[in-house]
Amino acid sequence: MKFLDEIREEIAVIRERDPAMHSDLEVFLYPSFQAMMSYRRAHRHYLKKHYFRARLISQRSARRTGIEIHPGAEIGKGFFIDHGTGVVIGETSIIGDNVTLYQGVTLGGTGKEQGKRHPTIGSNVLIGAGAKVLGSCTIGDNCKIGAGSVVLENIPSGSTVVGVPGRVVKQFMPNSGARPQDTLDQVNFPDPVKTDIACLYRADSVLKNMIAGLEKSLSEEREERKRLEELIRAKESSND
Repeated sequence: MKFLDEIREEIAVIRERDPAMHSDLEVFLYPSFQAMMSYRRAHRHYLKKHYFRARLISQRSARRTGIEIHPGAEIGKGFFIDHGTGVVIGETSIIGDNVTLYQGVTLGGTGKEQGKRHPTIGSNVLIGAGAKVLGSCTIGDNCKIGAGSVVLENIPSGSTVVGVPGRVVKQFMPNSGARPQDTLDQVNFPDPVKTDIACLYRADSVLKNMIAGLEKSLSEEREERKRLEELIRAKESSND
């Protein structure tokens, strides 16, 4: 019964978040579905310390789906991978509930460190295509990681992160009820580079106006000095 419940849950999640699915039967062909079914089996073997069997299942799944999930990773309910090619999830990764990943996402390590060496992802998190979250950092609940971002440090809950390295560009109110998986929006992110350039343009405009004002003041001062010198020369000539 547990196996059937897992199948029903995966079908419901995929049908909810992927508009390309037109029937439950299509879901069985979906790489994310196949990868998650294999992961659940492999994870059970991993917990029983049947490491070779667990790895065998996960590697077969990786070759078939292009999604590599280490059997030691801990993944909550409602997990969804859209498309999925190139997704890598490391052994000590911990993923909360209702998390969505797009293709090319890596939850990886940063070297040969021991112990907890992969990210911890909170609940209701969306990670865009090609994003990399590396090391034992923690991503809080209700976060959005923009496509192509590289995250190496802890991110507070309710944050929107973009860039290389990733930085927080927006934060939601903690009790706003906003959940990234409700919209699955990967496009409407603030652009910190554009914002910085706009700030530079404004600063440049202010500096140009200041320089123009100084040049005008200097020109007026030269004209005034020239008039004074002419008056002094005229007065000296009249005295002679």
